[in-house]
Amino acid sequence: MLTVPVAWAREGSGFTLLFEALVCSLAPHMPVSRLAQQLREHDTRIWRVLRHYVERARALEDHSDVTVVGMDETSSRRGHNYVSVFMDLTPGRRRVLYACKGRDSAAVGAFALDLAAHGGDPDSVTHVCCDMSQAYISGIRTSLKKAQITFDRYHLIAQLNKAVDLVRRAESKTCPELKGTRYLWLKNADNLSERQAEELAWLVRPSSRLATMRAWRWRADFEMFFYSETAEHAEAFLRRWCRGALRSRLEPLKDFVRLVERHWDGILAWHTAPISNGVLEATNSLIQAAKRKARGYSNPDNLICMIYLVAGRLPLPNPHRA
Repeated sequence: MLTVPVAWAREGSGFTLLFEALVCSLAPHMPVSRLAQQLREHDTRIWRVLRHYVERARALEDHSDVTVVGMDETSSRRGHNYVSVFMDLTPGRRRVLYACKGRDSAAVGAFALDLAAHGGDPDSVTHVCCDMSQAYISGIRTSLKKAQITFDRYHLIAQLNKAVDLVRRAESKTCPELKGTRYLWLKNADNLSERQAEELAWLVRPSSRLATMRAWRWRADFEMFFYSETAEHAEAFLRRWCRGALRSRLEPLKDFVRLVERHWDGILAWHTAPISNGVLEATNSLIQAAKRKARGYSNPDNLICMIYLVAGRLPLPNPHRA
């Protein structure tokens, strides 16, 4: 039997190039299982096509200009199953560079190897934004040795919000008026409805003696750290804030101060490299939306393939492209 190569099909594929382009165009917008049903094909064959084009497009990627990287984890399924996502944070080039299973220091090492394989240099990475995961910190110090760590602003605020909520939960046991008020304390004032704003104003009235109100005020004051005019002013402000919070007699707040002290340099680095993982959080929303539409991915490799499809900005074939 003789197989003759043709211009309109890929050897060994079993599909035409136009069909494969249609698959690549539709896959980021709908579950692969549903796509397979509509195309009357088995989803295993559809995944095979997608992985081929993702791998081919990634092989052509040039990461030689990557200097600023954000990293975060996203859940692949219920339980402690995670995928680490690494993103170029340079404005105008924001895209997923690499995704792999796990959220440990080995994941950072794998990223450094992949960066080098695509023409990049791990020693050229000057700034990295991440959460305060010790595993990521260890991986950066081992594999991205010249990178300055900036701890993500939103993860830091999330930890402070957690401290405020712990104060509220403890106090609500003896103060019924705090029941059902969790989001009043955690939301930004601009996002409160008129009724919620009125309720919060009553809870923080001048005569209030609520410990939760004091914790909430400390949280509001902490935000001013990010608006300091210079790094020197920021450090002086942070020292004053930490001294005051330690005298607050609010144990969750004191725990947060200890967290800040352990990660002092990376928090202050925000004023020399004001980067955050906000774009990564937005990308994570896209990833989780794709996961919900597919009702989860039992195979993490399929999720990683989908991450590249929805956020990798890869040059994939398109049936509408001339």
